[in-house]
Amino acid sequence: MGALSFQIALFFYLLAMLAAFFDLFKSTKVLPKAAYMFVIVGFLFHTTNVVYSWFADGHIPIVNAHEATSFFAWCVFLLFLLLEYSYKLGLLGSFIIPIGFALTLVSSVLSSASKPLTPQLRSYWLGIHTFFAFMSSAAFALAAGMALMYLVQEHHVKRKRLGGLFERLPSLQRLDEISYRLITIGFPLFTLAIISGSIWADNAWGSYLSWEPIQVWSIITWLIFAVVFHSRLLAGWRGRRAAVLSIIGFATIIIAFAGLALLQKGQHIF
Repeated sequence: MGALSFQIALFFYLLAMLAAFFDLFKSTKVLPKAAYMFVIVGFLFHTTNVVYSWFADGHIPIVNAHEATSFFAWCVFLLFLLLEYSYKLGLLGSFIIPIGFALTLVSSVLSSASKPLTPQLRSYWLGIHTFFAFMSSAAFALAAGMALMYLVQEHHVKRKRLGGLFERLPSLQRLDEISYRLITIGFPLFTLAIISGSIWADNAWGSYLSWEPIQVWSIITWLIFAVVFHSRLLAGWRGRRAAVLSIIGFATIIIAFAGLALLQKGQHIF
């Protein structure tokens, strides 16, 4: 049941991506709605897979490369659905949906072999810490995507080359607003991920911080997004500076999780 629901989810995500792709070149009212409905159906089957694996294994399904990437994709689609409900993303969905589909597709070919969890890892902190970590990372990923789109749009605005596709994209103010809203979601969740991870580490290994590489890069990431978060509140930073910092911050997440974690440096398990 778990494997079948995952494959069905992947199929509907593919349909959503195709609908979103064609919407880039031929704007209609049908294609965005079709893409949105395909994502909803795919997400329901994806959720079934996550829940089934969780109950079957007795812990959150993130203990191998396949599960970790799949769960990350699930978080991306969850945020997409929340954003679509709140902001009516329109054409922006054509840029977000392929990210989620690519993650799901990659997870389908990654190894699903899991090593037994150590007693220290068999803890309720596993679910708490990793949920916060993955959800915050998904928020930062989408924020970085919005920031990159902001820089591209700004480039064309300055050169007065707003033809075709760029005329249908949201305004710079709208892109900046959505990117910042994602950071306001991701930063508190990432803070909770660090706090819960530190408490868990102290309970399991007797130290809040062991200075392993992934912890160091996580702190660097937190500091970068703390600057983005507070500089906008206190100094009114908007636009290009905030966009560049958002992209740099997500790059540190890629280094920490896709690089160090997948290479199994330290106590992290995926």
